[in-house]
Amino acid sequence: MPDAPAGSAFVEQFASALADAGMPRMPARVLARLIADDEGASTAARLAEELQASPAAISGAVRYLSQVRLVVRHRRPGDRHDTWALHSDVWYEAVYSREGEVARWATLARQGVTAVGPDSPAGRRMADTAAFFEFLEEEMAGLLDRWRARRQG
Repeated sequence: MPDAPAGSAFVEQFASALADAGMPRMPARVLARLIADDEGASTAARLAEELQASPAAISGAVRYLSQVRLVVRHRRPGDRHDTWALHSDVWYEAVYSREGEVARWATLARQGVTAVGPDSPAGRRMADTAAFFEFLEEEMAGLLDRWRARRQG
């Protein structure tokens, strides 16, 4: 990072915001660090050093971030160490990877209406839940299309 003290403070502040939103703490720190890096990429050893974290903590963090499609592992030609890099459009990838989950939640909520009965208070809540996830499912594709158009525009 160009300005280490200010950059480190930003990383911790942004990581705290991500953690407050539900992301596990160490993956949040790694993600924030990669976002603040000019290359948007780093080795696990460098991340451990810069974040003052154990190699095991970094390994778990990058595994989590890889599973949720926020980072990707690659190896630079001639290098023996893996590098962890942000997707080129990290937030698009994060939302795009959730589309299937939203559809699944809508389906489960519709099944919940049947399971608890549509005329019960729980059934009405389940119906509202299903309607919300169906709305998200319908709108998400258009939202992502508009984002791609804005980025290209």
